[in-house]
Amino acid sequence: MIKKLLPILLALIGLSAGVGGGLMLRPNPEIVAIDPCGDTEAAKPKDAEHGGDEDAPPADSAFEYVKLNNQFVIPDLDGGRVTAMVVLSLSLEATTGSREAIYAREPKLRDAFLQVLFDHANTGGFKGAFTDSSTMNALRRALVEVAQKTIGPQINDVLVIDIVRQDIG
Repeated sequence: MIKKLLPILLALIGLSAGVGGGLMLRPNPEIVAIDPCGDTEAAKPKDAEHGGDEDAPPADSAFEYVKLNNQFVIPDLDGGRVTAMVVLSLSLEATTGSREAIYAREPKLRDAFLQVLFDHANTGGFKGAFTDSSTMNALRRALVEVAQKTIGPQINDVLVIDIVRQDIG
């Protein structure tokens, strides 16, 4: 009889210990505020003594992130032959409310980004240690410059979300 009850008893003890540990170790919602929807105002903890966050920037200076729909595929050439393919995913950090304007001009923006990426590849930017911080910073600066020329000053930064290089045998 005890042999039949022992696995059930152990399972109940383990389950209750897990639930108890989870309840004890859960974060305090006032300390850790994470909003999965990206709402920066809802994610900021409120200071009870001062009635809010007075150091917060005004809402009109907040940024939103706009992910470009498709990846960029850039061939890496050596002596006129394709030696590797580089695939990038980019997002833009832009002023709040500029998402529609960015998507409306996305074809022109993609064309300008492709030209920058092709130039970067042709100067050897995707060879060797292509993820080195100085190389990536130069690429980001060029992408930001062309994005601001194409879209306008509402573009704050260009973020490289994914970058993959596949050598071709």
